[in-house]
Amino acid sequence: MIKDEERPKTLTEQPRKKEMQDYLSAQARAIPPSGIRRFFDLVSNSKDKDIISLGVGEPDFVTPWRVRDAAVYALEKGKTQYTPNAGTPELREAIGQYLSDRFQVVYNPANEILVTVGGSEGIDLALRALIEQGDEILIPEPCYISYSPITTIGGGVAVGIETSAKDEFKLTAESLRAAITPRSKILVLCYPSNPTGAIMTYEEMLPIAKLVEEHDLIVISDEIYAELTYGAKHVSFASLPGMKDRTILVSGFSKAFAMTGWRMGYACGHPDLIGAMLKIHQYTVMCAPIMGQVAALESLTSGGLEEKDRMVESYNQRRRLIVQGFRDIGLACHEPQGAFYAFPSIQSTGLSSEEFSQRLVQEAKVAAVPGHVFGKGGEGFVRCTYANSVAQLNEALERIGNFVYKLR
Repeated sequence: MIKDEERPKTLTEQPRKKEMQDYLSAQARAIPPSGIRRFFDLVSNSKDKDIISLGVGEPDFVTPWRVRDAAVYALEKGKTQYTPNAGTPELREAIGQYLSDRFQVVYNPANEILVTVGGSEGIDLALRALIEQGDEILIPEPCYISYSPITTIGGGVAVGIETSAKDEFKLTAESLRAAITPRSKILVLCYPSNPTGAIMTYEEMLPIAKLVEEHDLIVISDEIYAELTYGAKHVSFASLPGMKDRTILVSGFSKAFAMTGWRMGYACGHPDLIGAMLKIHQYTVMCAPIMGQVAALESLTSGGLEEKDRMVESYNQRRRLIVQGFRDIGLACHEPQGAFYAFPSIQSTGLSSEEFSQRLVQEAKVAAVPGHVFGKGGEGFVRCTYANSVAQLNEALERIGNFVYKLR
């Protein structure tokens, strides 16, 4: 005789079938989709080809011809193999020389420089190498949208520190001190800033460095826009007294060198920190692509640097155009001194950042990114890139002006 407990269960008694969402990790479920990519996809998927996008931070220049030619020649010569995990010795040597010449920070190419798949991988590696469960990661906001999700994926706790327009979106020692707790471990800095275009001077960074030392913090300094400054030279946080060993400097070739699609970046720091990042890099991507490394090396030659400087001067011209344009429309806009973004206030319209951006693309055919996606302090602003042609910027400003006028 079959006992009841041995009888097959009926269909209604079967365990609930899992939904695919149930298989996902809590971290993957917790992170939001990219607010920037949402507006980029809105434009890309639209059948309306008249939309002007000021949304995605990508140069409108193509990679300089001599850089592309170097990569093509390398392919023709059969350079298609793996490179050393940390990158080719020639590229690491050139990066070290470049940082020494331009920003007065000296790194040993043998064990203090790691070539990465874009600056984004460098940030990811740095956070994964450092975070232990529950560590607090201090992140001045508004900021690049990836820092907080990567922190969450790594098991850390992202702590946003709000910066404001009255301080030109610069981190102050007072706000940093107020955010530090016994669980604070890492401070993430991004100056010049995405999305605000803010920079920080040597004198403004000194009290930040003092707090970093006092509270035994590590700094991840995202300096991807280091070359894009206007009127004031970029100061690398690692160049401050006592900060080199406490800082992981992350940068790359995407922005100033017009090489976004090549995915070429680098991270520099203390050998122990870079060594830990290298181990993760070995197991995830092996090495950056050799064709990209050849192209990056060419971009650091004298001819490549001249091309970069020419593009920077063009951005400076457009920067002045768009800032004055927003002010003429009646939208307050602090002057960005770095990167290639303007961050005008839309508070006078009475609309939220999300509503303003949605209606702007629907009614005026201009795409901008709502400021709230960049974190604390971003509500009431929109991010607009001026890495577009002068003709497009003028047309976009005219459309935005008409849109704002109708709201009044």
